[in-house]
Amino acid sequence: MGRLFLIPSPLGDNNPAEVLPASVLSLLPELKTFVVEEVRTARRFLSAAGLKGHIDELEFHELNEHTTAAGTEALLPLLERSDVGLISEAGLPAVADPGAALVALCHRKGIEVIPMVGPSSLMMALMASGLNGQSFAFRGYLPAKTDERRQALKTVEKQSSQLNQSEIFIETPYRNDSLFADMLSGLAPGTRLCIAADITLPTQLIRTRTIAEWRKVNGFTIGKRPCVFIILA
Repeated sequence: MGRLFLIPSPLGDNNPAEVLPASVLSLLPELKTFVVEEVRTARRFLSAAGLKGHIDELEFHELNEHTTAAGTEALLPLLERSDVGLISEAGLPAVADPGAALVALCHRKGIEVIPMVGPSSLMMALMASGLNGQSFAFRGYLPAKTDERRQALKTVEKQSSQLNQSEIFIETPYRNDSLFADMLSGLAPGTRLCIAADITLPTQLIRTRTIAEWRKVNGFTIGKRPCVFIILA
């Protein structure tokens, strides 16, 4: 019986050696089978991580948001014959990631799961935010429709205030600035908001201000880049 290794990947076009420990990079050449969110991205990452010239020797299977429960079950024979690496599009697999379904299957079948160390945009944003790291919740994506999103922000802000809890969420990059505008118009002036974009990249931006202070910043835009939002009311 094989084991499932949870392989972290860079959050952007970093040199993997800049953000991944040597233990991860030394493990990669030992694995021949990978379950990945997107094959092209995984091939590019593994090539940059030292496997250039050997990519065609590897076996790739996709597991993404479109994979059914039956499709996940169909991956089980891979683990019955060898060790398998699970790779997300960016950061840690199985955290805000469809790979969690395979991890759950492994636990049901008694297959060992081994998490490897790597960058988490959520935890790095929280670390750098100056907000409450003792009590926090990850909310995933807020609703895409404007009215529903604004109501969700009110609900999240209320809970943050009641529990003194940092509320972490993410958004599809092309909706970053729409979400930011809704926060400026709908949240209380004293609520603190951290915007953490392009974490670990040369273009990294991490800023925490009150909503009142953000409203005074003219012309600020986030743009279409990976971003984590954290509020604390």
